[in-house]
Amino acid sequence: MFDVIIKNGQVIDGTGRERFRADVGIEGDRITQIGELSGEAGRVIDADGMVVAPGFIDMHAHEYSVLADPHADSKLRQGVTTEVLGNCGMSLAPSVGKGVPAVRSMLQTFGEAAGDIEIPWSSMGEHLDYMEKLGVITNYIMLVGHGTIRASVLGFDNRAPNADEMEQMKALVAQTMSDGAWGLSSGLIYLPAMYSDTAELVELAKVAAAAGGIYTSHIRGEHDPILKDAIAEAIEIGRQAKIPVEISHFKAYGKSLWGRADEFLAMMDDARAEGIDVDADAYPYVATHTMLRAILPAWMQEGGTDKLVQRLKQPELRSKAKDEISAGQVIYFKGVGWDGVKIVHSKLDESLDGRSVAEIADKNGKDPCETAFDLMEAEPALRATYFALSEDDVRTVLKHPLMRIGSDSYALADHGILAMGKPHPRCYGTFPRVLGRYSRDEGLFPLEEAVRKMTSMSADKIGLAGRGVLEEGAFADVAVFNPETVIDRATFEDPHQYPVGIDYVIVNGQVVVENGSYTGQLAGKVLRHK
Repeated sequence: MFDVIIKNGQVIDGTGRERFRADVGIEGDRITQIGELSGEAGRVIDADGMVVAPGFIDMHAHEYSVLADPHADSKLRQGVTTEVLGNCGMSLAPSVGKGVPAVRSMLQTFGEAAGDIEIPWSSMGEHLDYMEKLGVITNYIMLVGHGTIRASVLGFDNRAPNADEMEQMKALVAQTMSDGAWGLSSGLIYLPAMYSDTAELVELAKVAAAAGGIYTSHIRGEHDPILKDAIAEAIEIGRQAKIPVEISHFKAYGKSLWGRADEFLAMMDDARAEGIDVDADAYPYVATHTMLRAILPAWMQEGGTDKLVQRLKQPELRSKAKDEISAGQVIYFKGVGWDGVKIVHSKLDESLDGRSVAEIADKNGKDPCETAFDLMEAEPALRATYFALSEDDVRTVLKHPLMRIGSDSYALADHGILAMGKPHPRCYGTFPRVLGRYSRDEGLFPLEEAVRKMTSMSADKIGLAGRGVLEEGAFADVAVFNPETVIDRATFEDPHQYPVGIDYVIVNGQVVVENGSYTGQLAGKVLRHK
């Protein structure tokens, strides 16, 4: 007897092969039979006219929000059943030494909620234990952040580690890998990681490689002229550390690079021909999303938040920073005007949510750069969206055979503390947008390839057995969607909207989305690397 049978669906199994009509039988947390099934079942789902696919794997996700609300369902309702977290060099564990304030600051994204979030863990193992007790809505995979490791030992100092500090960092990486982390991530435009050099990253990546992990990187810069060197650095780390490399949220940032995506994608093709395991993930939008402070020179941010605010209070330092921003010397502002930088959420003034720095400055009769400084002085944790990408390049990147899908987002909900502000719509729409807009409507790639980019391609990269495919013996993570209607609804103006066309989602054999609505179950598992 089956616990669940999904009847009459078109199975897209995640491998890329053509769809086929079959029933899918589930017992416990496993798929036990695929074919024409007639046995008894505790539950029958009629999937006539629907696609039955493996649950989607979000290869590039962030974990902070589920501590504020474990039932944040914006990923689940996209069909996501597994998330790879701890990306961009920022992981919530370990939380030790000088890095404890850095871990706390990550939670400030959620404003008042962060003050209520406990951090009772020190090690990665303790964090994963905590998440198991809390309960997780999707399967929970953690990378360890290089920035978190560096902050733990060096704090936010702008210098290279000495020999003893290097050994401490290596030991921390080794411990987190032993505790169950799946690899090392870096975020090289952020503090304190921007103070590291390639040699430091290679040494730490070697530790992760020895434990069978991967290396993912928000590279040194995605803008002109640094993009080529930044991709080359990621490839070089893979070459020297002998570790699989994932370039995070691959893009050509800023108008001066528009139309050149193929040139940079070719660097990965060449490295693969050399035998280096390098590829990438991407999201299907023309705007990015990060801290507003990313528009500041690195020296303004050195030492952490308190020192940043102190510098923003000094007119002569503001003037120096403004000159560097205007001269195009700051990575995240180059190629983007103030009208393309929009505030996500201000807890001091919600009327600013979704408005550009240029709009806010114009209303107040102030200079846009000074306006941005004022905003950060009042709220240093402010986040922003940056409209810096070309739609043609987005298509080129998504279509590339080495590109898988990652949302670069945290899970949200359309109610409660996580419904604040104007977050990036990718939190709600990444996966259905690829299925509906780019595969079905624009014909960028067949639906079978779209599903592969969301499932087995990610599972294979990270070494995740038994997930990302629909086959007998695999874990019962399943998404059932209507190929004719599936689409995202979230927009930059109105982002807190769930997609349509994804009727059922099953996590570890439990039906957690039914007729498009979340059932309230926390059926995910904390998955530890072994």
